Amino acid sequence: MATYKDAGVDIDLGDECSAIAYKAAKGTFSGRKGMIGEPVLMEGGFTGAMDFGDYYLVQNDDGIGTKMIIAKQVGRYSTMGYDLLAMVVDDAICAGAEVVSISNTIDIDKVDKTAIREMMEGLMKACIEQKVVIPGGEIAELGSMVKGIIWNATAVGIVEKKKMITGEKIKAGDPIIGFREKGFRSNGFTLIRYILDNNLGKDWHKTNFGNGKTWGEMVLTPTKIYHAAVLEMIGRYKQKPQVEIKGIAHITGGGLPGNVVRILENNNLGAKIDILPEVPDVIRKVKEIGKISDEEAFKSWNMGIGMVVVSDEYEKIKEIAQKHDIEAVIIGIVTGEPGIEINGIKF
Repeated sequence: MATYKDAGVDIDLGDECSAIAYKAAKGTFSGRKGMIGEPVLMEGGFTGAMDFGDYYLVQNDDGIGTKMIIAKQVGRYSTMGYDLLAMVVDDAICAGAEVVSISNTIDIDKVDKTAIREMMEGLMKACIEQKVVIPGGEIAELGSMVKGIIWNATAVGIVEKKKMITGEKIKAGDPIIGFREKGFRSNGFTLIRYILDNNLGKDWHKTNFGNGKTWGEMVLTPTKIYHAAVLEMIGRYKQKPQVEIKGIAHITGGGLPGNVVRILENNNLGAKIDILPEVPDVIRKVKEIGKISDEEAFKSWNMGIGMVVVSDEYEKIKEIAQKHDIEAVIIGIVTGEPGIEINGIKF
């Protein structure tokens, strides 16, 4: 039975290192006290915020990690831009922020014109759909310092102060609504590659998945971006909200238990999630091949839910989500006791 740690990733150690980095980041906050851009303390938040008078400016960064290794194996980079954009704009939207721009950095061993063209054209397409601009970026040819391509981005957005989503209004009994995802997004790929390398061989990406597509094509299923749909729900900058959303969690590294807790723990609340839809075929098959336990799978992958919102207005949320080709389903309820329970498993 494989685990993420067997594949070389220690989630607990990663969390400890994140805490070290966040402590250092908070150490800089006093430097702008009383000035424009004074930071806002957001424990457990998915983005950082700074005070700019009538609104907060938010900023966060992320990348698509080792999913890029598979793109290189398959020789297809056209959907990578959707993966990259989703990782940063769907973090920013957790605070209710409308992303205005992203910058991006490509670290590459040797410049590959075809790969970069496909990557950037895909990112351009995704950004146009989300109404996000790319004002700048960087390509660094680093030779033996890197192997392949590393692609990261930083998002900048704004949110009116009165529309900032903090989670403070969440209470026990509130419905938890999940937005469906058809693939892995950009998390857990070290474990995915470990499982498929060891069970299907090094050329697993060429193997038939069973639906007319290869395993490589299925694993590269592009990430769903929720940013624009949520903005329609809560209103873009200076627009009126159509629904009230009390909290949003982007289901990235750490899965449902590691991310839902972030919008609940400050209020000493928890969640019981037990109405999950069917797990996407590609995730289910990797889980079966690797003999991954339910607990390990929920901590490593999104398991078919890419974003969670807490709101009393399910029908309206469902209606708006459908306009953006997103399926919204009630998956659980907020509880009065801390801790996350998923299908009877306590995390």
